[in-house]
Amino acid sequence: MQNADDETLSIKDILAKQESSTRITHPRDYQNELFQKAKEENIIAVLDTGSGKTHIATLLLRHFIDEELERRATGESPKISFFLVDSVNLVFQQANVLRCGLDHDVDAVCGAMGAQLWAKKTWDKHFAKNMVIVCTAEVIFQCLMHSFINIEQINLLIFDEAHHAKKNHSYARIIKDFYLPHADPSKRPRIFGMTASPVDAKIKIKQAARELETLLNCKITTTSESSLVRNNISRPSEDVVEYDRLAEPFETPLHQELKARFGDVSPFKKLFHASKEISAQLGRWASDMFWSFSLAEAETRKMEMRAERKFHVRRDANPIAELDAQIARLREAALVIKGFDFGIPKADPQDLSSKVLVLHKWLQLYFSRQSATRCIVFVERRSTARLLHLIFSYLGGVHLKSGVLMGVSSSVGDLTVTLRKQVLAVASFRKGDLNCIFATSVAEEGLDIPQCNLIVRFDLYQTMISYIQSRGRARHRNSKYLHMIEKGNPMHTHVVLEVRRSEKLMREFCQSLPSDRLLLGYDIDAENDMTKERAFRTFTDPSTGAKLTYGASLAVLAHFVTCLPQCNEASLQPNYIMSIEAGKFVCEVILPDSSPVHSAIGRPASKKSVAKRSAAFEACILLRKGKYLDGNLLPIYTKQLPVMRNALLALDMKKKDFYHMRIKPSIWEHGRGDLPTVLYLTMLDVTDGLERPYQPMGLLTRVPLPQIPRFPVYLSEGKVTDVKSMSFETGFDVSAEMVEQLTTLTLRVYKDIFAKTYEHDSNKMSYWFALLRDPRVVVTEGFDSPAAFISWDAVQEVSETEEYKWTPNMKYDDLRDRFFVDRWSGGRRFFSVGVAQGLKATDPPPPDSERHKKFNGSILDFSISLWNNSRKNYVWDLSQPVIEAERVPFRRNLLAPAEEKEHVSKIKCFICPEPLKISALPAPFVAMCYVFPAIIHRFDSYLIALETCELLGLRIGPALALEALTKDSDNSEEHGEEKINFRSGMGPNYERLEFMGDCFLKMATSISIFVQNPEDNEFEFHVKRMCLLCNKNLYKTAIDLKLYEYIRSMAFSRRTWYPEGLKMLEGKGSKKTGEDVIKHTLGDKSIADVCEAFIGAAFMEHNELGEFDPKKWDQAVKAVKVMVSHEDHTMEAWEDYRKAYSKPKYQVAEATASQLDLAAQVKQKHPYHFRYPRLLRSAFIHPSQSFMWEKIPNYQRLEFLGDSLLDMVFVMHLFYRYPYKDPQWLTEHKMPMVSNKFLGALCVKLEFHGHLRHNNSALQHQIQEYVTEVQEAEIEANGSVDYWTTVSEPPKCLADIIEAYVGAIFIDSDFNFNEVQRFFDQHVKIYFEDMSIYDTFANNHPTTRLTKLLSINLGCQDWRVATRLCESAIPGARPTVLAMVLIHWNIIADGSAVSGRYARIKASNAALDLLEGLPQFEFRRRFGCDCVEEELEDVKDSGERIKEAVGSTI
Repeated sequence: MQNADDETLSIKDILAKQESSTRITHPRDYQNELFQKAKEENIIAVLDTGSGKTHIATLLLRHFIDEELERRATGESPKISFFLVDSVNLVFQQANVLRCGLDHDVDAVCGAMGAQLWAKKTWDKHFAKNMVIVCTAEVIFQCLMHSFINIEQINLLIFDEAHHAKKNHSYARIIKDFYLPHADPSKRPRIFGMTASPVDAKIKIKQAARELETLLNCKITTTSESSLVRNNISRPSEDVVEYDRLAEPFETPLHQELKARFGDVSPFKKLFHASKEISAQLGRWASDMFWSFSLAEAETRKMEMRAERKFHVRRDANPIAELDAQIARLREAALVIKGFDFGIPKADPQDLSSKVLVLHKWLQLYFSRQSATRCIVFVERRSTARLLHLIFSYLGGVHLKSGVLMGVSSSVGDLTVTLRKQVLAVASFRKGDLNCIFATSVAEEGLDIPQCNLIVRFDLYQTMISYIQSRGRARHRNSKYLHMIEKGNPMHTHVVLEVRRSEKLMREFCQSLPSDRLLLGYDIDAENDMTKERAFRTFTDPSTGAKLTYGASLAVLAHFVTCLPQCNEASLQPNYIMSIEAGKFVCEVILPDSSPVHSAIGRPASKKSVAKRSAAFEACILLRKGKYLDGNLLPIYTKQLPVMRNALLALDMKKKDFYHMRIKPSIWEHGRGDLPTVLYLTMLDVTDGLERPYQPMGLLTRVPLPQIPRFPVYLSEGKVTDVKSMSFETGFDVSAEMVEQLTTLTLRVYKDIFAKTYEHDSNKMSYWFALLRDPRVVVTEGFDSPAAFISWDAVQEVSETEEYKWTPNMKYDDLRDRFFVDRWSGGRRFFSVGVAQGLKATDPPPPDSERHKKFNGSILDFSISLWNNSRKNYVWDLSQPVIEAERVPFRRNLLAPAEEKEHVSKIKCFICPEPLKISALPAPFVAMCYVFPAIIHRFDSYLIALETCELLGLRIGPALALEALTKDSDNSEEHGEEKINFRSGMGPNYERLEFMGDCFLKMATSISIFVQNPEDNEFEFHVKRMCLLCNKNLYKTAIDLKLYEYIRSMAFSRRTWYPEGLKMLEGKGSKKTGEDVIKHTLGDKSIADVCEAFIGAAFMEHNELGEFDPKKWDQAVKAVKVMVSHEDHTMEAWEDYRKAYSKPKYQVAEATASQLDLAAQVKQKHPYHFRYPRLLRSAFIHPSQSFMWEKIPNYQRLEFLGDSLLDMVFVMHLFYRYPYKDPQWLTEHKMPMVSNKFLGALCVKLEFHGHLRHNNSALQHQIQEYVTEVQEAEIEANGSVDYWTTVSEPPKCLADIIEAYVGAIFIDSDFNFNEVQRFFDQHVKIYFEDMSIYDTFANNHPTTRLTKLLSINLGCQDWRVATRLCESAIPGARPTVLAMVLIHWNIIADGSAVSGRYARIKASNAALDLLEGLPQFEFRRRFGCDCVEEELEDVKDSGERIKEAVGSTI
């Protein structure tokens, strides 16, 4: 929260916000061993600050909670665990960390919570609700003393900073008064102590250690220095900084003036002494300024109150006037200080001491420009902290933001107020609102700031533990610790040398501990022990003779692991977990997430080194069996790694080829060559009329047509109308004569309207046209055959009358509403309006009428399209009437909106009838015939689409089937790009269905692989799934099925809509011989995309939004089977998935009390009851936890499944809610839904994070930091659902938990997708009701961060990220891309991957690890940077640098 919000929060809430960090990135061997040892006996773990003591405590608490649940399940009385700390601040900090690592309630209790804390009913509630309580030691001591709880009710006592256990400290009193006096040791709680040093005073090390062990009834246990080095536990670099000898204490002029006037005032005596001391330590200005806050209004009032108390206590005879006079002098002194001008301090010896000037120099080095530096300056006195804060508020510069951190003073009446100041200072420091804290010893313990990289001991420590703990505050990888000493001061030099000597003695003592209490990681005499072991196995590869031994297995496994692809959270090294079974060591090796084998358990051994080698040997054997190691025991990469697999299975998006394309459906060929005796009627109509009066028309076919969906046609004036059709399944008998009449009518349409003359052969006709009666009349009269709808009289008249010729006797009414055909021009057709009686044939065309290109002398001239020479051969009746008419626009593709040039109003013209042919076709029928080319083109497409479904064996309607086949541009597969050669009028293309099909394909193949491969791990799942759903596999299937023939990639063509089989005698195309062979250009990926689109069509055809019905998904499942054509997906119905699943033993085994308790807790957060609680536990087991601990696999398999299920439910939400959004938009808006950022926030919202079981010390701190941040963001958002977008990336495991949980409920519910949908509806949907808020969702790129750090924060301009392609030295491996970060042409970091994109990310992350936290001066010194700062170019140039650095994929 922001500062303003912090001010309104309770102390508990502010403290709960504090972050925590650790330098450990994954579980270390010493942590696992200490945990195992702490389970068996009382120990004090002596480990450096930052080495993960709290992680061990969390593992131990989790173990005792599980045991407690088992005890309670058998009816035993409940017990509770206590985590004891020495300060209030640590109560809430540690409780917050533990809440993220435990799945049971953890409460934080301190004495400052009020009087109600000391009531038995309050504690009864605490004990009933919680499994763990974090409190100060005094609290538990009071509880025991008041018998709110007894020692038998406690199962575990954890002492944080255990070195405090001495004399009369609460730690010591708990043991002395309650633990040791208990008669039965078996009923005492386990004790686990944690400290960085067993000694915190100037006493003998061995004596103090023995006393501590005796007092806590524990054994001190530690790890060797070599083990710490091996596990990368580092310390800050230390420098001794000297300052010139300080001046002797002196009196400033202000001091002298105050002393002269008020020297006899007794309350001032301490102030005069302190002011004089400050003059030497801090300088003149600080000595004067000391008086400003010493005699501030509040402080003066306190002095007055103390003077009054002393006066009344004495009860002497002194008059009250004496008290009044003293108070008056106090107020007078305060007025003097109030009116004094202190001025602004200058960084020179006149104002400041040499000690402050040296501090100023160092702080300037770190804060000269904007940076992420955090600094703590340790001082001895409160006044020093306050004065340094004032000095550097003036001299620190714009980038230094200082504050003070002091302990709670017993002299202050209001405890809460002072505690709030302390807490607010720490909260501001964590957020970066403050970056330099002047602190007393209160900051030495427990202040854990990830960015803290400079510690200054302005005043030296007094004890060795003070030195160790203050040094431990420097947690950053590039941190520095400064000892400030006075030149020529032997006491200062002695203090520094003494603490280092004491630390050395302490470490020597720890290293001299007995072997059972010193964890070396692995045996010192491992090699000698190895020679004593017998019956060690070996493996010799029969094909090459390569030999694997116990000794070689470690190196073979290490080599394999280093070659794995690295993800952001994984460290590429095997992790060995040691446990003891039946007195022998058993080791489990856990490999990184990207490994094809996740873990292996070795055989029991008498030595840890042997057990470790045994586990490595087992892992190598598994890798060889899986063919992940070749015959030479080297990694096989190109065949096994998913990244490589992707490279081999991908298609070239630019590769294209020519393929045959079907123009006509095979349905027209049925019966062609024979004269039909039965015909089937399809009536064609439009919903909203045409541009002129029309009548529906009939289409007669040899076989019944399927019902064709409506589709739009676009008229010339922008009007849109839908074509509707109705097909009769029942045919009717026709005679040869009737067929001949229909053939004549049909060929008349082609000739009169479309200027095409075909041979008259009824046997070769594909279909026939028919004039219809008014359907309403037919329905009213009743009918027993579709033939009743045909106007046979009209058919006969048209068939018998080729044309109507004008004669002088023709009535004017006979010329109205007729269709006129130009005999000599195929492009001139007219609809008559009526006779224009005011005009003569010899009149010129009226001004508002259309003109001929050449002949416009008269209306008669305009009506004749012959050229000059031919005109001479005709003589026309000049008395013939003039007819007003409308010329028919020359436009056929009514499936596409009219282009700009086609937007014309009615073409008015005037014609004479004699030169023109008056067609026998009724004008309303002709109007409908003009729409027919578009209708039959679309019909052809629908029918071809249905034939495709028949080929695939799928039941899909024509609308979705055609959409799945439609490719309307050269780059339809490139979502979001500008369309190349876009072909209008083809209807919806396959993009949306491909998007849906891709999602269903991923889900279906994930389920299939999951159920059919129970022994495979997630790595193998990914490889197998990629083989199924990769474009290369889909492309192969499509080629085998000749699917390319059915793809629609051509828009309406004026040349191809005519029927096949008839010989054209006249018209364009009549000279052609043979059938047209049409080929189209298709990209390989386009063909593969159509396969996915058909899966999407099969799903959309049958699915109903809102309720899952497995039978309605059967067709989509079958489509997947057809398209992947692979043994790993043989299912044809949804039920087949369930039938193929055999429940593994771990799932059906009897659940423990802990696992039942987990199911009960999770049910309160999502109302689903698990039939198999062990399946649920699997969803919460992190890969870092050993399989040996619960014999339950980690969540990776379930996560693999749940990821695809969530993908499906997310895509369904977007697809149905936004039916007109393109795949690019859908993909971009799916990204926030499936992102780790959202799923991590959802995990916290559901409080699932507390159930995670892991053995990764980094996670506990990372989760706690993230939980604090995201909960804070939610509060600040004030109801906005996108609050999670403003926070940092969560640990990936939080998103994994959600995915694994969804996978678990899916399996537990017998593959019921309704449960997935219910989870989405209840917990996810609310975040994505309004997708517009995620329009700009984006991720933070490491190279962007590096660019800003170098260019802006560190001011370097001469740097770059370069890449080059490198051939691999590893046999069988692909070439890799090496990315390098260069500063002034020196390589400082690098990273390699299979593509430039990921190599840059790795290199950038490596550089960030090296550079973050460095001050500019140190960066310049270390890397030789001498760039001249140019303020104005930062913004623009850094943006260009980001583009250059991020680069493109190689």
